[in-house]
Amino acid sequence: MDTREVLEQVRTGRMSVSGAEAYFRRQPLEEELGYAKLDTHRKLRSGYAEVVFCSGKADEHLCRIYERLYESEGEVLGTRASREQAALIQERFEAAEYDPLSRILKIEKKDKKRIGRIAVCTAGTADIPVAEEAAQTAEFFGNYVERIYDVGVSGIHRLLARVETIQSAMCVVAVAGMEGALASVIGGLVDKPVIAVPTSVGYGASMNGLSALLTMINSCANGIAVVNIDNGYGAGYMASQINRLGTGCFGDV
Repeated sequence: MDTREVLEQVRTGRMSVSGAEAYFRRQPLEEELGYAKLDTHRKLRSGYAEVVFCSGKADEHLCRIYERLYESEGEVLGTRASREQAALIQERFEAAEYDPLSRILKIEKKDKKRIGRIAVCTAGTADIPVAEEAAQTAEFFGNYVERIYDVGVSGIHRLLARVETIQSAMCVVAVAGMEGALASVIGGLVDKPVIAVPTSVGYGASMNGLSALLTMINSCANGIAVVNIDNGYGAGYMASQINRLGTGCFGDV
C-alpha cells in the first residue's frame, strides 16, 4: 500500500490509527529475503516503486521477488526478462504481460490516468527495442507517450515532418545508434530537456554503441542529458520525473 491508501483506510475506518502508525514505523528495507532486500518504501521516497532487473536472476528468486512486490504495490515492472522468465512469471501470475521486443515483464494496474506528454524518438527501426523499453517504462509510471520512430538524420525530412509533435512534449527521449547524431539535431529544435540514449546498433567502428555515446556526450546542442548504452529504462524513468515536474502531478496517477 502507498501513503494515500493507508490514510484512506484510516478515514473510512478499515484501519485503526495504531495500525497506520505501525505501518509507517516499518524500516525502509522492509522485506529481507536473504538473497534480496526489497525496498518497499522506495515509492514513498522517490515517487516510484522498486523495479526488477530480471536478467541473471534465479527462477525461484525472481518469482518470490515478483510475489512480494505485487503484494506490496499491486503491480510490478520488470526489465530485461527472457522468454523463459516470462513464461515462469505468467504461469504464476495470470495478469502478467510480456513484450519480447522491449523485454518488459509487468503486472500492471488497469485504467491508469496518463499525464503530460513524452516524445520517444528513434533514429532507425533497429533502435526500437531500446525505445520501447523507455516508452513502456514511462507508461507504467503513468505518463502519456508519443512514439516517433525511424526519423534519423539520413532522412531528416521525416524528423521535420513531426517537429510540432516533438516540440509539444514535456521532454524528448532520443534513441540512436550508428553515429548518434539524432539527439543533437533534436536538441537544436526544442525548448525542453532531451534524454539521449545511445544504442549498440551499428557496424564495427560504432564499437557497440561507444561511438554514439561519445557523440551524445560531446553534443554542442544545449539541454541534452545522456544515459548509458541501451539503457531505455533509465531514460524512461528520467523522462517520467521531468514530465511529473512539468505537469505538477506528484501524487498517484
